[in-house]
Amino acid sequence: MQVSVDTTSQIERRITVQVPAAEIDEAVNARLKDAAKNVRMDGFRKGKVPMSVIRQRYGRDVRNEVVGEVMRERYVRAISENELNPAGFPRIEATVDEAGKDLEFVATLEVYPEFELASIEGTEVERPVVEVVESDVDEMIETLRKQNAGWEEVERAAAEGDQVTIDFQGFLGDEPFEGGSAEGHSLVLGSGSFIPGFEEQLAGVAAGEEKEIKVTFPEDYQAAHLAGQEATFKIKLHAVKAQALPEVDAEFVKKFGVDDGDLDKFRAEVRKNMTREASQAVDNRVKQQVLEALKKANEIPVPQSLIQQETDGLKRQAAQQFGLGEDFDVSQLPNELFSEQAKSRVQVGLLLAEVIKSGELDATDDEIKAKVEELAEQYQEPAQVVEYYMGNEQMKTQLKSAILEEKAVDTLLEQASVKDVTMTYQEVLAAAQQQAEADEEESEEEGQEESKA
Repeated sequence: MQVSVDTTSQIERRITVQVPAAEIDEAVNARLKDAAKNVRMDGFRKGKVPMSVIRQRYGRDVRNEVVGEVMRERYVRAISENELNPAGFPRIEATVDEAGKDLEFVATLEVYPEFELASIEGTEVERPVVEVVESDVDEMIETLRKQNAGWEEVERAAAEGDQVTIDFQGFLGDEPFEGGSAEGHSLVLGSGSFIPGFEEQLAGVAAGEEKEIKVTFPEDYQAAHLAGQEATFKIKLHAVKAQALPEVDAEFVKKFGVDDGDLDKFRAEVRKNMTREASQAVDNRVKQQVLEALKKANEIPVPQSLIQQETDGLKRQAAQQFGLGEDFDVSQLPNELFSEQAKSRVQVGLLLAEVIKSGELDATDDEIKAKVEELAEQYQEPAQVVEYYMGNEQMKTQLKSAILEEKAVDTLLEQASVKDVTMTYQEVLAAAQQQAEADEEESEEEGQEESKA
């Protein structure tokens, strides 16, 4: 077997392989002879069909089968002998495939990039310093009360925050439009669940009253025939209900896993959960800054095959998130919506892998178990969670990867200049939310630009 490897780009290789004709012909003949033992054909007894007939009938198919197997096997041998590290599957094409001639084929493949990792030294990273105080706990408990509130009918006009029961019918001009009417519909004023201007005009309306309001549908409204149209709604309001907040007593506390109803234990548990949430927000903010600096310092080529794999994974996540069902064909989703995010993820993955490799980082079983126990604290039966994770090799592998990523970020953080910034609990969470929205918006804009290109 003769092999030559050409470097066509920093991450692409072109392998040309030649296999002696005698090897192919010998394999084809052996397979035809073996097949002839079981061939049944009119005019011949089983196993007695002449080889010339066998070759004429099956020769081409058998040769194709043999050539396919040989190309795959020799490709694997070639990348092993030449110490190539493929990223994804190759494109293999036979360039000479004739009986009596040496088989020649070309395999084009992408390889993982080789690079020297650049430091992020000099990068300034802001690290929030946050403490959960009593007022934060009070505010969180108030939020929990609102989430568990009921509704009580009141004898007054509706105000923002109230739940109203209404009948309504919508008109474009004098004609009612499809989907614009309902009876006994419950609506919380200020929820933003109806088109802009609708809920605001119901404030001040009391039970038994009727009102006619005018609104304009947004230009980007999902129903094209209504987009940008001015509509009139005739409304009858049947009931006004005010939010009834539950008392923070033993019964309320038991709903959150504090079985003995102890209020001090409940506050301690709330604080603990808030502290964990704040800590995660801080870690994520620091991590994002470090990874952005790492990408900026290391503009490495990224194999398209890895980008496509990550894109397909993001498509599946999106389909699951939007409840499109397991049978949904994710290929219907356009690549450009996900490719930039996929490229960024792959780039970060390659860079972190190099950090882990060069730093000889590892995660022990004790570290994995400690991480499991940390995660298990969020569940009512932590011991069962620990047992499940530690008995599942796939879950342990995922946790090991997460630990190694944390260690890699910590290693990089040592190269940076860290500036501690005091923030409140609410500021940290708001900043995390803003960053998530900004990342999503940037991903969408990049996808749109790629689509235009």
